[in-house]
Amino acid sequence: MIYKLALAYLYRYRSHVAHRMLAQYGSAEAAWENVERDPYVDKAKKAEAWERALREEEFVRKHGISTFFCLDEDYPERLKHCVDRPVMLFGKGNIQHSKGKFVSVVGTRRATERGKELTRRFVLELAQVCPDVTIVSGLAYGIDVAAHRAALETDLPTIIIPAHGLDRIYPAVHRQVAVEALENGGILTEYMSGTEPDKMNFVARNRIVAGMADAVLVAESQEKGGSLITASMAIDYNRDLFAFPGRPNDMNSRGCNNLIRKQQASLINSAADLVEQMGWNEMRDTQLSFRLEENSAPENDSALLRLLRSAEEGLHINSLVMESQMPYGDVAAELTMMEMEGKVRALPGGIYRAI
Repeated sequence: MIYKLALAYLYRYRSHVAHRMLAQYGSAEAAWENVERDPYVDKAKKAEAWERALREEEFVRKHGISTFFCLDEDYPERLKHCVDRPVMLFGKGNIQHSKGKFVSVVGTRRATERGKELTRRFVLELAQVCPDVTIVSGLAYGIDVAAHRAALETDLPTIIIPAHGLDRIYPAVHRQVAVEALENGGILTEYMSGTEPDKMNFVARNRIVAGMADAVLVAESQEKGGSLITASMAIDYNRDLFAFPGRPNDMNSRGCNNLIRKQQASLINSAADLVEQMGWNEMRDTQLSFRLEENSAPENDSALLRLLRSAEEGLHINSLVMESQMPYGDVAAELTMMEMEGKVRALPGGIYRAI
């Protein structure tokens, strides 16, 4: 585990180099022993990666995080064929999709009511015409969260691909959606704990959204935007790309209309259109996949949980910081993990209560 984590951190921005080294040396340990052959890696960078890996190994163990290394059998099958796939993925949730199909739904954060309703109707209909499908998106405002909510509404599995580590949920307003997704879905990220949702991370995570899918739907998009980056990646990965058409003068549909006009995306009006064009109403999917295993950390490992269990009305996060004498960031991270594990509930005003 430690060699895999160290490589993942060292080559977090140069995954193609890690894949080349792994192909050459055959294992994470052997590749790690030869990283100093890389002219961009010196002893200081190697030592930093090792220390970071040790901390992440403890976080993964403590919080029951599932890990998927790019050479492992349980690494997502669809991503294995992407040249820039992440070296390591971190998962939280409870999902098994050995024979399922995957549709990534993306679109503008500034979605119109029409766009959000189109997305909802698409997912609800998809559940009827193709019930063995998993919805993938990024939990962002607008189309992303509309897709996740619709999946939860109709009991379809949904996978969230965030642009940060598993010690937080961003945006925080969508925390409940993420928690509910763990019951029939999961959260999957390439980022280690402590990683902020920086702008560049959103672009990088889009390749996972595209690579995880059999088909990608752009539900609503302006002329420029992150969803069009995802669409471009889907084309590069030879994924089937679809788009909802919009009125010619509709600013929020220009991206979709351009994809259709350039014959980069197929025009659809419903989920049935996508299923028909994918041939899913005739074929049997034999794709392999993976399982996000949830392993709860022992309760006696958590001083915060003991504090919360002793307070029936719950405690404010600031009180937890004072009573536990832990750094604020560590308290916030552990509360997030315990909420996703179903051990605590976040209440308005920064109050947390044990379940």
